[in-house]
Amino acid sequence: MTDSIKIDILRYRPESDNEPVWQSYDVPFTNEMSLLEALAYIKDELDPTLSYRWSCRMAICGSCGMMVNGVPKLGCKTFLRDYKNGMKVEALANFPIERDLVVDMSDFIEKLEAIKPYIINDNPRALEDGCHTQSPKQMAQYKQFSMCINCGLCYAACPQYGLDKSFTGPAALALLHRYNQDSRDAGKAERMKIVNAEEGAWGCTFVGYCSKVCPKDVDPAAAIQLGKVDSAKDYVIAMFKPGE
Repeated sequence: MTDSIKIDILRYRPESDNEPVWQSYDVPFTNEMSLLEALAYIKDELDPTLSYRWSCRMAICGSCGMMVNGVPKLGCKTFLRDYKNGMKVEALANFPIERDLVVDMSDFIEKLEAIKPYIINDNPRALEDGCHTQSPKQMAQYKQFSMCINCGLCYAACPQYGLDKSFTGPAALALLHRYNQDSRDAGKAERMKIVNAEEGAWGCTFVGYCSKVCPKDVDPAAAIQLGKVDSAKDYVIAMFKPGE
């Protein structure tokens, strides 16, 4: 049996709308139907002008982030059966809206690039030395922070980023921590300049909502607090051993 659900979507078409406006759609659904599938139904059957992002449909690409009843969610991982009283869908908070549910993530991407998200090592192993091996303990230091899919949900949840766009933000600082903890990497000194900056780890007020909304169970709030510990160590070392 197919039920019907009312979905309110905050629309914004810059060529015709001075500001975002709500538009309602009645969508038939089954228990297995996701919000992303509902948006596809609306676009195919009800309103071809609706714009939204999607790609993998499997919570891997991070493309379909949006606000659902005020909470940052992935459209592909949100099921209509959990919202039988209706849902309000908006573009991700804290990002400029380009059109409907599509946001401009340029600032987010720039912050990810700024933390040097790659292995830095001026003395890589020679081929004849074989593969670089890591112990399970060494891998455990960074593995969970490598699971981020760059969906931006943590930035939509972060009150500090909402107030101050200069804040480096949860995903970038978690990714920074991931590389700083990797035993193959030698770029920690370069990245600590970002952690130590006013808009770095110390800009976080530790609300922790970023970790709560992460669809991959990454804990960026923990990564940021560990960054503060490293930053404090840097400060003490600089105080007693200036120049090192």
